[in-house]
Amino acid sequence: MYTTVQELRKKIRQARRRISRFEQKKSAQQVLNLLRSNPQFIHSQHVGLYLDAFGEIRTQQIIEYCFSIGKKVYLPVICNMNQRLEWVRINKHLYRNKRFFHHRLGMREPMQSRGLHVSKLDLLIMPLLICDYRGTRIGMGGGYYDRTLATAYKKPYRLGLAHDLQLVETSLPREKWDQPVDALLTPTRLLHFKRL
Repeated sequence: MYTTVQELRKKIRQARRRISRFEQKKSAQQVLNLLRSNPQFIHSQHVGLYLDAFGEIRTQQIIEYCFSIGKKVYLPVICNMNQRLEWVRINKHLYRNKRFFHHRLGMREPMQSRGLHVSKLDLLIMPLLICDYRGTRIGMGGGYYDRTLATAYKKPYRLGLAHDLQLVETSLPREKWDQPVDALLTPTRLLHFKRL
């Protein structure tokens, strides 16, 4: 049992960093296999994703699969004015030629700075650090996804992506600004939640 969310966050972050390259590759393939048959994914045309940078589930295979079946792919850019995320569409050429710059927080962003509001997406496949069985999500601590999703209640469908070790039995505290996920996809399962 962990005494604080900070302690749990630290433990999960360390455990995630210890995942081997082989396990990462295997997890990415397992997640894609489950995602391919997911009705929410199948019916979504505009898909928001992320570029993995901190040990999250790798998204390269999902992004390439989206391109191969004609889905439109969007990546987040932090808007400095309001500290929310905007969603920039990328194509195969930009992605494969790594047309990104490194943000000071460590992640890569598309070079184009103007993007769409999150509500224009059908599906948002989002990273997280910890998730419980109610869909409460804890991120890396910047609050960017919470601030962004607070402005878009109905759309997009929020699908968290995580390693199995990031799903915890403990009920996480949920503050009024915390934005839960609609579902969680791990290499071994897909869980659906009722957004409260």
